[in-house]
Amino acid sequence: MALAGRVTLVAYILGWRLVRLLPEWLAAWCFRRAADLAWRRQGRGAVRLRANLARVVPPGTDLDALTRSALRSYARYWLEVFRLQDLPASRIVGRMRVLDEARLRAAHATGRGTVLALPHMGNWEQAGAWLVATGVPFTTVAERLRPEQLFERFVRFRTALGMEVIPLTGGERPPSGLLAERLRAGGALCLLADRDLSADGVTVSFFGAPATMPPGPAALALRTGATLLPVTLWFDDDGWSARIHPEVPHTDIRTMTQALADEFAAGIAAHPADWHMLQRIWRDSGTVGESRL
Repeated sequence: MALAGRVTLVAYILGWRLVRLLPEWLAAWCFRRAADLAWRRQGRGAVRLRANLARVVPPGTDLDALTRSALRSYARYWLEVFRLQDLPASRIVGRMRVLDEARLRAAHATGRGTVLALPHMGNWEQAGAWLVATGVPFTTVAERLRPEQLFERFVRFRTALGMEVIPLTGGERPPSGLLAERLRAGGALCLLADRDLSADGVTVSFFGAPATMPPGPAALALRTGATLLPVTLWFDDDGWSARIHPEVPHTDIRTMTQALADEFAAGIAAHPADWHMLQRIWRDSGTVGESRL
């Protein structure tokens, strides 16, 4: 393992252990300070985040204040990830507010499979824990991180929360076939779908400019007959919120992916500070630098 990989792995392991030992208020203070430091340093991730947010808010918005809030939101995401296994199910369920939850329950009750497509908003790990705790086990796909030990640690973390995790690359079988099997058996999938990680992305109009999003959610829904539901997430002061958007009609991959992009845009516009997109997403946005924070 290269030195950089070892440093990354050790940092995550220490973070995972130390954050769980600190009092919650102190851990939250430390993460807010770290977010503010990231903003002052104006690293690649902060610069890219600011550029992305500039596209989703009205002209005249204070982008400096918004980006700082977004970095604090992102820091809260990581704080909660590190502490999520210690939270009782009663807190995860009790502090989660889901708008139009009936759409999710109705789709799951049909037994024909459900694809939940999400942007990188709020705390999608916590939302997954809520989903399992309320009777909807699901399968998800994980990008293979480097070093490998870090990827394995995240898989164990998600598995402990009740999720089935399939690697995006390097598995015994391609993920598409396994995911289709889960849907045909009446299962649910949760897929992050606002950033394409392949060369097969679908071009959509996103906040009025061309962006590329993954075809997987729409393709799987069409292939299996499953229900496709967009979901957006955001933070509340003492909990979490989500909205289950209307079902995307089965038409074709391009049309359905555009429908997802439109619902994501509505949710992001309503809660821009909770959209954690530190990577390039628009085709015309140039190269600012990428971050995997």
